[in-house]
Amino acid sequence: MTLLRDEDLTAAFDHAARRYDALVAANPGYHAHLRRSVRRLGLPGPGAGLHLLDLGCGTGASTAALRAVLPAARVTAVDASAGMLRRAAAKPWAREVTFVRAPVERLAEAGVTGPFDAVFAAYLLRNVRDPDAVLTAVRDLLRTGARLAVHEYTLSGRRVDRAVWSLVCRGLVQPAASVLGDGGLYRHLHRSVVEFDTADRLAARVRAAGFERVRILPLPGWQTGITHTVVARRAENPR
Repeated sequence: MTLLRDEDLTAAFDHAARRYDALVAANPGYHAHLRRSVRRLGLPGPGAGLHLLDLGCGTGASTAALRAVLPAARVTAVDASAGMLRRAAAKPWAREVTFVRAPVERLAEAGVTGPFDAVFAAYLLRNVRDPDAVLTAVRDLLRTGARLAVHEYTLSGRRVDRAVWSLVCRGLVQPAASVLGDGGLYRHLHRSVVEFDTADRLAARVRAAGFERVRILPLPGWQTGITHTVVARRAENPR
């Protein structure tokens, strides 16, 4: 299948929104891994005075992770899918959380201009047409020295990790999603990871976009070698 992009991907997420939380809840460690990646930002708890951007917030799982780790921070959560955002906004949040519908390529048009103290991007970059342009835009939204965490399915490069990913997708995720009418989105999920950067390549992209102190940190459990956090800081004089 061809990878879903832009309006086609947004429409697929809109359709899947009602059942999305139930499917991710079946993924062992999904929410704990998001919280771990937030902690890897290294921000001072509880985040008082900080303004965070949750980029590609979906139904709010990443937003909840930010609120759990940094409950005093202000969060702007952005997603292109109206269906996913409706699910997110319907959940109980403190007043410090604002949801904005916008594609990541058009944040300024939606009034998302920063500057931010940190950006958290979970399961986002492999779904955009031009990840380098998105990373450059993210850099420009951050204060100098502010932090970025990219939480992403990005394979280690080992054959065994690619095999495990394909086995889980084809044997478990895609059959369940197809029963619910969302097979196309989850076939995209499988292929988008296989065709995306390895963790080393993703880190190189982040560095080339004007970030420093770039680190690749694995996540535990069955996703070891499959999901990583790439953390970095905006350079003072990005190239």
